[in-house]
Amino acid sequence: MQRPNFMSGTVTLMAGLLLAPAAHAQTTLNVAALADFAGPYANVMNDMQGGRLAVIDWWNKEVGEKLKVRIAVKTYDTRYDVAQTASLWPGIKAELKPVLLLGLGGPDAAALQQRLPEDKVPMLMGTAAYGFGWKPNQWALNIRPTYPHEAAGFLEWFRASRLEGKRPVKVGIISSEATPAYADQAKGLQAYAKAHADRVTFVEAIWTEVQPADLTLQVRRLANAGTDVIVIQTNTAQAVATKRALQALGKNIPIMLSLHNGVLGSSKALGNPNGFVGDFEVGAIADASDDDTAGRRFYRMLQEKHGLKSAWNAMTMLGLGQSIVAVRAIEATVKAKGADKVTGEAIHAALLATQFSGAELMGLLPGVDFSTDAPFPTGSAKVNIASMKDGKVVRVAADVPVPTLPKW
Repeated sequence: MQRPNFMSGTVTLMAGLLLAPAAHAQTTLNVAALADFAGPYANVMNDMQGGRLAVIDWWNKEVGEKLKVRIAVKTYDTRYDVAQTASLWPGIKAELKPVLLLGLGGPDAAALQQRLPEDKVPMLMGTAAYGFGWKPNQWALNIRPTYPHEAAGFLEWFRASRLEGKRPVKVGIISSEATPAYADQAKGLQAYAKAHADRVTFVEAIWTEVQPADLTLQVRRLANAGTDVIVIQTNTAQAVATKRALQALGKNIPIMLSLHNGVLGSSKALGNPNGFVGDFEVGAIADASDDDTAGRRFYRMLQEKHGLKSAWNAMTMLGLGQSIVAVRAIEATVKAKGADKVTGEAIHAALLATQFSGAELMGLLPGVDFSTDAPFPTGSAKVNIASMKDGKVVRVAADVPVPTLPKW
């Protein structure tokens, strides 16, 4: 993948601008953000980062000034690597003394899940959650349910709408054992299929490299087995390799993607703006369609008033959703404790004690409620399903219920 134009040096500059405290701000609260400008998400990281920074700028001007609080953010490139995240974290903690951490993905959760309770710094992630983190009293929290939860919601919708509920959906998954998060997606989907054999038949998990060169032989096996849907919630590289394999085989099996490797980003990586027509992206967060939603109106306001240059797409949505929960959690802590008593521990307590409404989250999420039992929203989760037409994301179904999944 090509490195983006918006390099980490620019990120440092923007972060530095945010770190410069306003003259009238009585309290500055530091937030650390983990990013990937050199690894598998390098080609889409700019949009997520832009969403993060715009929300924090909006909050600082519209909310923080009244509270006499300023949120300062500094970004660190972890290359989406467990070892890099683990090695950088002690220095980040010592240098910045952050009250909150904005994580990127699975490597961050794997590297820091056991350390954050000791360090008393909560981490919020815009991605879906992971089964290995489904334990009580966690400090690494996801604003969406697990990837298998989201996939299960889609598969139940697909069975009802495309198969008319007449038989189980035959599903295969493309993943990798290179990261715990990727492996977890396959394990969770297998657990769901085993618990609901009347609804889903698990065909096969294809284990491959994080950035595979060719998957034609593996995808041929899925096609020969009569697979109805291929689930890829990993990255754009695997999505592109699978699409190329399907094209080479002359097969038209729909692919279900997650938001960080959604239809627009994957089409761009494929080199065809309509490359993933007929495929789907799924997430328990506002979709990036052109519908006039509250989330879309908030995005346009950030464009007009707070310098947001990121395109309206799924990766931008992750940055917006992650940071809106972060600033609302900080806001709740300031109001409850006072600006001079905001700590990571106090923010963690606020996250667990507060039910954030969809209106408070600017329509980007239906609402978020954490508990000590699960590190993701414990209410009635729902997913939005989108596809693409004429190079744009189009909504297919909204507020699709997520079924109950057993732990795996």
